[in-house]
Amino acid sequence: MKKPELLAPAGNLKCLIAAIKAKADAVYLGLKQFNMRETGQNFSFKDLEKAKKICEENKVKLYLTLNTIIYDNEIKKIENIIKKIKKQKLADAIICWDLSIIQLCKKYKIPFHISTQASISNSESARFYKKLGAKRAILARELNIKQIKEISKILPVETFIHGAMCVSISGRCFTSQFLHNRSANRGNCQHPCRKSYKVEDDEGNKLRVKNNKIFSAKDLCTLLFIEKLKKANITSFKIEGRNREPEYVYIVTKAYRQAIDKKLTKKETKEIMKDLENVYNRQFSSGFYIKSPTSDDFASVEHSASKKTKKFIGKIYHYWKKPKVAAVKLNAGKLKIGDEIIVTGKSTFFKTKIKDMEINHKKIKKVEKGQEVGIKLPKAKKGDDVYLVINK
Repeated sequence: MKKPELLAPAGNLKCLIAAIKAKADAVYLGLKQFNMRETGQNFSFKDLEKAKKICEENKVKLYLTLNTIIYDNEIKKIENIIKKIKKQKLADAIICWDLSIIQLCKKYKIPFHISTQASISNSESARFYKKLGAKRAILARELNIKQIKEISKILPVETFIHGAMCVSISGRCFTSQFLHNRSANRGNCQHPCRKSYKVEDDEGNKLRVKNNKIFSAKDLCTLLFIEKLKKANITSFKIEGRNREPEYVYIVTKAYRQAIDKKLTKKETKEIMKDLENVYNRQFSSGFYIKSPTSDDFASVEHSASKKTKKFIGKIYHYWKKPKVAAVKLNAGKLKIGDEIIVTGKSTFFKTKIKDMEINHKKIKKVEKGQEVGIKLPKAKKGDDVYLVINK
């Protein structure tokens, strides 16, 4: 049985580095426009060139998302983007679903994968896109394992294994457009579904439902039944999260890397679930894989239910490679021995616990805002940011 590809999100270069350090097989990312996470940081063409180089050096595939709906006045601009992608070999495939982009991918001979926005839910749809030349189908999220197995006989398939779930069919929702004039289908969803609502009838009778996040689905988490998915002939396991932080990308990718590479014990599964609960989540659901969602699959939180968060505390202003010591200036807060920190930079991402600190070659147990301290750290660079991990 061939291992599925582990596909991680990259909202920026820091997240890309985090995904690679967590041993993702591939990453997906978007430009500043024409992708379904347009509210995120995303990539300029200059960033994309850097990203592709980093991916090639680490033997990681890069998929570019151009998966919004497209209007007539944008066709020329899209064509110029695709021509540039082809000429500079900046992507291994383009994720799309608008037929105009599919046609342009075919014209310039760029492999393309059909986005989940197309809601491919059956074998006939898969045959249609296969005839068009699609190399892969990112299936609708509203499918169970048996349905996925059938479609996978027609065309290589990709499915989501972790992350945010939309209450609408494969994310095709108009609520944000109606309420805020910001279209979800153009990557500008304002997430009105995550708020609390009161129900009111025509006569003015009001009702607050027990779970007042009545439109807000819990996040998908498949770790507990990952072995069933590994047997479902799925080509690629995809993690949602291009608007998430680098530590989210790292921890979630690392978790599923472990689960793909071996069959986890009950103890290992329990430990990894704790890790997943400590990064951004709106509680967990099994989605549609095992059974249709019920009222238990709606979130009771508007934002994150994670048990930990991070706080920026300072920057590395010098790093000595041989002794592996960083000089850190604290801009905020406090640090003490045993604290867990995250260090991020243009090519840096790691999480570690502080084991010793020194000021003027004297060992100390704690340091406060404004002080400069030497800390033993793995490979880091001048200018890297330091964050303290704290319990909520």
